[in-house]
Amino acid sequence: MDLVIKKASEQDVFAIHDIVQQAFQAYARELGFPNKISALKETPQTILEELRKKTIFIAFLNGQPAGTIRLEVLPPGKVGYISRFGVRPDVQNCGVGKALIRAVEQEARELGLSALALHTASKMTSLVRFYYGMGFYIHSTSTDRGYIRALMCKELEQCHALDLDCVSIK
Repeated sequence: MDLVIKKASEQDVFAIHDIVQQAFQAYARELGFPNKISALKETPQTILEELRKKTIFIAFLNGQPAGTIRLEVLPPGKVGYISRFGVRPDVQNCGVGKALIRAVEQEARELGLSALALHTASKMTSLVRFYYGMGFYIHSTSTDRGYIRALMCKELEQCHALDLDCVSIK
């Protein structure tokens, strides 16, 4: 298998949109809340706007778009927030997700970030297990989207008290 991860460009917008739609439709079905998943309302134009504010990676497996992930540096500049992380359902469990997380970690370290954070549905045990396997842990939970979401974080440097108040609105 040939797996390539690169920073996305405008030429990748439609491929990213397709990946997000496929991955988050599966997520919404498994979660049982198809109308509560904001990623499914995203358009290619939205992705173009996100390219200007966030670092977006795209993965290609055997030359085909396979996964994507976004990294946003949150004020005051010590925490990176991961969003729209998805892998096409037909290529899950092939190492694409792990490679995307590693790419974001490398970028975060190069930016001098001390931690990464993301939200996921706490009842999605396969995702929670995946994130634990990648070194994340549950910081807190919320019900702001109508279901229980876990705020997961990964410390990139030793932190005594990780302040993640900046991600409570995501």
